[in-house]
Amino acid sequence: MSTPTDTQRMEKIVSLCKRRGFIFQSSEIYGGFNGAWDYGPLGVELKRNLKNYWWRVMVHERDDVVGMDGAILTHSAVLKASGHVEGFSDPMIDCRTCKAHLRADQLVEKKGVKQCPNCGGKDLTEARQFNLMFETHVGAAAEESSVAYLRPETAQSIFVQFKNILEVSRKKLPFGIAQIGKAFRNEINPRNFTFRSREFEQMELEYFCSAEEGMKWLDYWLEERLKFYENIGIPRDRLHAREVPDEERAFYSKGTYDIEYDFPFGCQELEGVAYRTDYDLLQHQKASGKSLEYFDDETKQRFIPHVVEPSAGVDRAILALICDAYAEDEAPNEKGAMESRIVLRFHPRVAPIKCAVFPLLKNKEPLVAKAKEIVGLLRSQMTVFYDESGAIGRRYRRQDEIGTPFGVTVDFETLGEKDPALRDTVTLRERDSMKQERVAIRDLVNTLTSRIR
Repeated sequence: MSTPTDTQRMEKIVSLCKRRGFIFQSSEIYGGFNGAWDYGPLGVELKRNLKNYWWRVMVHERDDVVGMDGAILTHSAVLKASGHVEGFSDPMIDCRTCKAHLRADQLVEKKGVKQCPNCGGKDLTEARQFNLMFETHVGAAAEESSVAYLRPETAQSIFVQFKNILEVSRKKLPFGIAQIGKAFRNEINPRNFTFRSREFEQMELEYFCSAEEGMKWLDYWLEERLKFYENIGIPRDRLHAREVPDEERAFYSKGTYDIEYDFPFGCQELEGVAYRTDYDLLQHQKASGKSLEYFDDETKQRFIPHVVEPSAGVDRAILALICDAYAEDEAPNEKGAMESRIVLRFHPRVAPIKCAVFPLLKNKEPLVAKAKEIVGLLRSQMTVFYDESGAIGRRYRRQDEIGTPFGVTVDFETLGEKDPALRDTVTLRERDSMKQERVAIRDLVNTLTSRIR
């Protein structure tokens, strides 16, 4: 499915990410390191909120899923058995005109002729396979026996540890093993900001089941994953469940869906939900000589379980959240005149900062003291930001731009100077509607936590 691209919108988003401390180019002061990104103070909070919510939904709120955290350095035998050493590659083509290295699917075709997307050159090399894995050596000697790899996906450690986790968790089919962790792929041409990177993070579940129930669980997990994105603020109408046709699927898969999102640079994959059959466990059983069979107490049969895999990219989900949240509208300034504002409309459960607290004036000690008291009250329950500099309207704008859903202002009514009935109440402002209401300080925690959740 193709969607119109919006280059200008994407440029504004990238600029905002740097300006407000969401995402920086890695090693920027040395000219930047292509395909790697650093998350700043706000980006790391957004990322943590996303991962924590995924873990809560996928592991803590279910009886049939447990977690693990596998090593990044991977034994070469593991990736030989899985097929990555021989087959984890992309077709690469060089443009002799501008010297660009390109994936074959990046070429553009005009009047039936393949061209370089960068310079329009037609002098291209033949396609050759380029292995995407990062190879390294373990130990003092760099020899064939010391070869290891930075894992290209998190799934293989789950398959390798399947029997250990089955025994210690005492789970019965169907059940899943979840993992969040880094993976590495030596992409030929990283692009579209953080969408395609060489170092990235995955949120992955391997859900083991009987062969008879594989297709049922494939459809179940597709719907669960669509609900997940809706629950973090991405509307269903911007998500697309694409059924991958037979010719595009891995040979061992009986069914795969790509969950795609309408990014400003086009409709692209956020997550794959794949029915991988028994291929992975069978491969590791053959290569290792160790049994990875499951024993069914009821039927008294031993068999290799099948698996359904929902695999999501953390960085892609973060980018989708930022792209979907970005908006421009108008808001009144201190004098009541309308002016443009940039706002990130994050769902409160993933917003980096949940609430900002402002004393109306920074040179009025009772206001400052009360504001800091409220910060202390809220801090154990949520991420809070204290700001006392500048006009209150400007402070609101700064928080709107980073996606803070709620603002609390301590004013003279809080001190009871104008109306004793309003003593110990504050102004609570909502980011999207800009609506303001009076809330008692004693009710503030309950009011905010209920709206965040």
